[in-house]
Amino acid sequence: MRRLSSVQQKVPCLFLTEVKAEQSRKRLCQPFQVIATEHVNPLALACGVESALATEKLDGTCCYVTRYEGQPYLWARLDRKPTKLADKRFKKYQLSHNGCKGVDSHGLVEEDFRAVPEAWIPAHGVRHQEGQPVPDDHAHIPGWVPVQTDNKQYCWHSSTVDYGAGVALVLRPRGQSPDLLELTLVPLGDLLEQTLELIGTNVNGNPYGMGTKKEPLHALVSHGSVRVRGPPPALDLQGLSSWFQESSEGRVEGIVWHCDDGTLVKIHRHHLGLAWPEGNCSFSSRPVEVHMDWTADQDYRLPSKDLFASLSRLDGRRFSRLQDVCFDT
Repeated sequence: MRRLSSVQQKVPCLFLTEVKAEQSRKRLCQPFQVIATEHVNPLALACGVESALATEKLDGTCCYVTRYEGQPYLWARLDRKPTKLADKRFKKYQLSHNGCKGVDSHGLVEEDFRAVPEAWIPAHGVRHQEGQPVPDDHAHIPGWVPVQTDNKQYCWHSSTVDYGAGVALVLRPRGQSPDLLELTLVPLGDLLEQTLELIGTNVNGNPYGMGTKKEPLHALVSHGSVRVRGPPPALDLQGLSSWFQESSEGRVEGIVWHCDDGTLVKIHRHHLGLAWPEGNCSFSSRPVEVHMDWTADQDYRLPSKDLFASLSRLDGRRFSRLQDVCFDT
């Protein structure tokens, strides 16, 4: 079975891109738009994207499972970014050079970057110079910070894990069924060195309609675990644009291709000038079963999380759509 890659760095676009001086459809405060051209990225072709595994790009926030103080731990994405003034200076430079990449030529230095928590670590693949991580072409240093239960900033991340029991709440395809999903507990140790997407009620405007304000619902989805439904679309600009707009399977934020050599390549609706979210999302329309009967060794104790307790009362229940999962009895 093909081993899926983790998302540690910015994922390149399937097509070569250009920068236009117009309001971004993805980021409200960004005065430029990154648009795909008709030319397929040579990197994608060299990595065999034609035979790559096409998976759904989910709209949430990136997480990572690795060890912290000796035990498997959930980490939140925290990129080290320039200060407001330095970022403004960099974006002005980028726009004036039509998206030309190359932070070093713009002269950003250590003092131009925001401070990060002591436990912060740089992501895999970050270049180092004289022992220090080097920013990427976007002037960011991708990295991670451990999700600690007393940090309110990451309360929705924290709601999906129980460190005492060593488990995480995962949403994943169930068995061989192409469409059926399951909400279940997975040992954190089984997720080591994987990246996952946190989705749910209070993440990115909740495009999947999960939970409610009174009963929020969040879950982790392993990157690459959700395949694109139906035949993968053709790898040309017009074909992809038509697929996103006309196919029921195309009601997704984007596609991430997992190439055989480990390279990841993506396309986002915004690259094609298309809106997101758009109507009833494909992912939220999938049926879901709840399975909270996780079996562990003799040291296992029942997770104390309110979310886990609520879901345990739904054990064995099946809902016709992800957005229909509710805790009302």
